[in-house]
Amino acid sequence: MKVYALIGHSGTGKSYKAFMVAKDRDIEYIIDDGLLICGTRIITGSSAKKEKTKLAAVRRALFKEDKHREAVKAAIKELAPEKILILGTSNKMVEQISKSLDIPLPCEVIYINEVSTESEINIAIKSRRNEGKHVIPVPTVEVKKDFSGYFIDSLKIFRKKEKTGDVTEKTIIRPTFSYLGKYEISKNALIQLIEITAVKYEGVHKVDKVRIDSKTEGVIIDIDVSLNLMKRLDLMMRDIQKVVAEKLEYTTGLNVLAVNIRTVGLVLLDKGIYIGET
Repeated sequence: MKVYALIGHSGTGKSYKAFMVAKDRDIEYIIDDGLLICGTRIITGSSAKKEKTKLAAVRRALFKEDKHREAVKAAIKELAPEKILILGTSNKMVEQISKSLDIPLPCEVIYINEVSTESEINIAIKSRRNEGKHVIPVPTVEVKKDFSGYFIDSLKIFRKKEKTGDVTEKTIIRPTFSYLGKYEISKNALIQLIEITAVKYEGVHKVDKVRIDSKTEGVIIDIDVSLNLMKRLDLMMRDIQKVVAEKLEYTTGLNVLAVNIRTVGLVLLDKGIYIGET
C-alpha cells in the first residue's frame, strides 16, 4: 500500500483540492477529518466536523476514539487499497493518523501551496474565517443525513485537462464548533417559515395547520392546507411538498426527511364553492 499526504494549515482548502490531487495520482481512497472516502462515497468513519468542540474535532480527526478507529482499520484491511491519500494540517498529524490506522507512513508529501495558487488559498482562508465554511470532498447526498442542523450547500468543481473534463461535487458545511457560534431555530419560527412558503404557492387558499416532528437525523413536516383547485389535486400537493422542502433546507440547513400534505378544504373557483372539514 502506498500512502500519500496532502498537508496545509486549517482552512487553506485541502478538502477542496483533495479530488484533484487524488485524480492526478490515481488514488482511489481519501482519509479526511475522520472519514474514509472512496470516490463519491463515504465508506466508514465519523466526520470531525460533527463534533461540538474544536478539541473533540481534533481527536476525531486523529482517530483517538477506539470504536471509530477500529471501524476504519477494519474497512482498510478488507478493501486493501493500493493507494490512500491522507489530509492533514502537518507532517506530525499525518504520521499520527498513519500509526493509529496501522498503515505505512507517506511515500510522498504534497503541500497545499504546490497545488493551489496564493489567491485560491487566500479565498479559502477568508471563507473559513468570515463564514465558518468547511468542505467535505463528497456529494451533499452522502453527508446530509448525518449533518442535520448544519448549514449545508453543494459545490460542483469542473476541471479541464487536455481533452477530458472532470466534474465532482463537494459539500460545504458550517460545523457547530465554528467560532461563529451555535444557532437554534424555534419551532414557531419554522412553522411561520413553512406557512409563508406554502401560502405563496399559487393555488393555496390557506394553511390550516403545521406540525413538526424533530428527529435526530432531521425533521418530518405535516401540513394541512385548503386549496384553490387549479389542476389535478395530486400534482398540486406534490408541488407544495417540493417547494416547502427546498425552501426549508436552503434557509435553515435542516435535513427534511418528509413533507406530508393533507388537503382539508377545496375552493372551486368557477362555482364559488368551498368544501372543507366541519
